[in-house]
Amino acid sequence: MGMLIIFLAIFLAIFAYVLAPDKTPFANDQILEIRTEEPGFNVLMLKRKKDQNIKREWFFNRVLSGQASEYESIPIKSYEISGPNIVVDRYTGSEYGVELDTFNLAAVVHRLNTMNNEVKFENGRFSFQNFDGEQVDAEYAKVREIVEAKHIQKKIYYLGTDKFGRDNLSRLLLGVRVSLSVGLIAVMVSLVIGITLGALAGYYRGWVDDVIMYVINVFWSVPLLLWVFALVIIFQREYWLIFVAVGLVMWVEVARIVRGQFFSLREKDFVEASRSLGFSDMRTIFKHILPNTVGPIIVITAANFASAIIIEAGLSFLGIGVQPPRPSWGGILNEYYKYIGTSKSFLAILPGVCILILTLGFNLVGNGIRDALDVRTSN
Repeated sequence: MGMLIIFLAIFLAIFAYVLAPDKTPFANDQILEIRTEEPGFNVLMLKRKKDQNIKREWFFNRVLSGQASEYESIPIKSYEISGPNIVVDRYTGSEYGVELDTFNLAAVVHRLNTMNNEVKFENGRFSFQNFDGEQVDAEYAKVREIVEAKHIQKKIYYLGTDKFGRDNLSRLLLGVRVSLSVGLIAVMVSLVIGITLGALAGYYRGWVDDVIMYVINVFWSVPLLLWVFALVIIFQREYWLIFVAVGLVMWVEVARIVRGQFFSLREKDFVEASRSLGFSDMRTIFKHILPNTVGPIIVITAANFASAIIIEAGLSFLGIGVQPPRPSWGGILNEYYKYIGTSKSFLAILPGVCILILTLGFNLVGNGIRDALDVRTSN
């Protein structure tokens, strides 16, 4: 079950922009008229072509960073096509009142030249200058057909919208990336430091062990979050460096586990044989002893992965982690925890449930590996 959760999270993280309804960078397409709508909310959307050139990204870039929208989304209650224009009743969040707006059909479908945006309509044809300065002549019937078929769509917000009118589902999907990224980077940093120092302390003992244990005790004497706060302030809240900061405070437990394993393994016969054959200490440590400590390291790695996700969510919740508009589950929770107990509770509950499920997945994997490596349990 834990592996299923993790594999699903990895899949969602990789293809977040492919699966997300809002494919703009950071799922930051704000439509204020539909803010804080409940899950399942649906509305007609008029998609009007923006009067600017939007660069079309390569597929890899779209998967990695999203694609800026070339359309302005206008929520509407109803519409009526009258001659060369489309008259819409804008959706304002209220069932009462009418707010009519009129758009030229050609301006909905085409990017117009902002310096010369006059659209002529004669004999059932549009004549205008597009954004690239070219003169365009379009048939009215064809333009109307395109508008009704492609530019007026019913949009469903399966998990509702936030206070800026952004799609919650899209932002939660992108939040998976942040959580897995911080877990991966923090764990890699903690493994490199923890394994190196723990191996040296356990193998050499003596003054080397005393110095490393002194550093470990210093780190243990200061609360974890204080270390993270200090490092985040030093790194100036840079996105990737925040993850490194989390890893720099998680190596202590890894070093302690590796040190204990080396204490029990360094006196084994195969280690004595390695020494007697004249192998270097580094070869003995990393090629002969370290592979025999993989089991406990995997267990602590799974636990640290879950801890890193919690730490990042906590930092973002406190406002010193991942910064807006980049979506983070902790940041979303920080914005909407005040809604708990109201009809908008889902805004805070959804990211909380996501954090719970992902950390549960890593804890289940860690417990499963621990039980599998325990001789008494496996027998």
